[in-house]
Amino acid sequence: MTSGDVDVMAGDWEREPDPSDSLRTFGAVVQALREHAGLSRADFGTRVRFSKHTVESVELGRRMPDESFVERAEEALGNTGALRKAARHLTRGEPGLAAWFRRWARLEKVAVSLCTYECRLVPGLLQSQGYMRALCDNDIPPLTDDELEATIAARLERQQLLYERPNTTFDFIVEEAVFMRRLGGVEVTRELLDNVLALSARRNVTLQIMSADSEYHACLAGPVRLLETPDCRRLAYSEGQENGRLIADAKEVGRIQMRYARLRSQTLSPKDSAGLLERMRGAL
Repeated sequence: MTSGDVDVMAGDWEREPDPSDSLRTFGAVVQALREHAGLSRADFGTRVRFSKHTVESVELGRRMPDESFVERAEEALGNTGALRKAARHLTRGEPGLAAWFRRWARLEKVAVSLCTYECRLVPGLLQSQGYMRALCDNDIPPLTDDELEATIAARLERQQLLYERPNTTFDFIVEEAVFMRRLGGVEVTRELLDNVLALSARRNVTLQIMSADSEYHACLAGPVRLLETPDCRRLAYSEGQENGRLIADAKEVGRIQMRYARLRSQTLSPKDSAGLLERMRGAL
């Protein structure tokens, strides 16, 4: 499957298991504008370069429209800006992953390479279950029991990528200070370090630690993710509090790639990184 297949031929995996009100409302607006323009779903699909089945899924709230659908629909339906504005408020009905992260999570499923730099917490793909619970316990406002369990289940499911995609490379750069923080207590930290060491030993996973006493740092702008799709397209993702941004602009992605590449040269080697984690584990 290529990223083009994901965009244009969205399959059942993109179908929303529990459509949200915002998806249904957005779909109804698209349908109303399409019918007002006198276009059938097939005609509209031709204009936006999506199948009529995809158009139907969006209109019925069964599929989260991606950015290309929104932009092409705007152009085909008068370019009023209404769809762009409405798309900013779309959320999915299923719990577990942050709404702003879900588009990136879908891209991860088809990526041929994934690179992550993290300075706040251990990346989700490397987290132990105890660490996940500790993160949820510290969330503000507090999660309900159902929300907590749904979040953990979603993260554990996402971690299966490391096993289900052995030909995909997963590269991680994580600040040493992240592992120094004993979130959840000593036992949780021991479990976390054991989990990270085990996962980073896989052939498709590389972990490098940015030493706390390093005099150089190429990625001070914050955490970032990069991926490459099967058709060689490169995308980036940055995240802050209550928001995330998928970056497709080639120049912007290129700048982030340059920073990440320089950062890799400034970190500890994978072998030395594992040795540091083992020493941390032994000191607990």
